Amino acid sequence: MGDYTEVKVKIPFGNKYLDAIFSVPDKILTHGVILTHGAGGDMNFSHLVSLVAYLASRGLLCLRFTCKGLNIAYRTKAYKTVVEYLKSSGEYKLSGVFLGGRSMGSRAAVSVARQISQDDNEDFIHGLICLSYPLHQPKLQSKLRDEDLFFIKCPVLFVSGSKDEMCEKKLLEGVASKMKTPKKIHWVEKANHGMTVKGRTADDVMMEISTQVFSWIKEIIEQEYK
Repeated sequence: MGDYTEVKVKIPFGNKYLDAIFSVPDKILTHGVILTHGAGGDMNFSHLVSLVAYLASRGLLCLRFTCKGLNIAYRTKAYKTVVEYLKSSGEYKLSGVFLGGRSMGSRAAVSVARQISQDDNEDFIHGLICLSYPLHQPKLQSKLRDEDLFFIKCPVLFVSGSKDEMCEKKLLEGVASKMKTPKKIHWVEKANHGMTVKGRTADDVMMEISTQVFSWIKEIIEQEYK
């Protein structure tokens, strides 16, 4: 595995700044990954840090950021700002980027991907990584947050717990079956929304998730160069 360096940055957002960290591999591949947290926590949430460490040590430039706030429109606007910041960065010349997040952060990533794909013939976004996508509120399965998913044009990876109280298995599978883009669902057996599994350590669960995410990204990149 290769080494990587962490670089703290402040990304201009309106009249304030978003705290962010680049994880820069010694030898960067052609693609990058942007990640953000759920409704609580920040960019140093353990799941994000663990995933970034796995991806960056395998050559993927990672940029994770903090955006406090429970308004999905605000979170989406911030995420789009971060995408534009990375795209315009003269320091890192990337062929494309994968957008991802945990829980509410994945909703924001999906909304951004939909917006950008509608704005122009955008080909910078090569995939979406949805960790614990919150398809519905607990016990409110009748009201699905699926409106943006049907407009996504890039490949999507869902990583969810089979016991996620905010993403009933059969409901996500139903939504995925109607999506027009390539998609994959990886179920973490017996995991809840927080990816906690009785009898398994957090590190063990995160290793399962990280290997799935990296192999999916690698597969997409390899298909692009065929």
